[in-house]
Amino acid sequence: MSAVLFAAQRLSAAILALAVFVHLGTILYAVRGGLTADEILGRTHGNVGVMLFYALFVVAVTVHVPIGLRTVLREWTQWRGRSLDLALALFAILLLGLGLRAVYAVTLA
Repeated sequence: MSAVLFAAQRLSAAILALAVFVHLGTILYAVRGGLTADEILGRTHGNVGVMLFYALFVVAVTVHVPIGLRTVLREWTQWRGRSLDLALALFAILLLGLGLRAVYAVTLA
């Protein structure tokens, strides 16, 4: 199991590195271009590419964060076993739900 979690975290880290770079570059471009929030939302609304990019971003975060948090909690506390894994699985579901809700709000709503 540890090897699978290690590989999943490294793959999600690679995706996040690229996604954060693109996201920050987009923000800098928008701010320097003087775009307002309404103009940005106008460009993202109905844009399938933006939706897919940010959905992938959310999925990568949903994989990466709970695995890293699991490692930290196991190192810093005595919390082990099924209850830790269940708590982090629920946290991952929460991250996924909230993240995809935000993607929906920005691209489709």
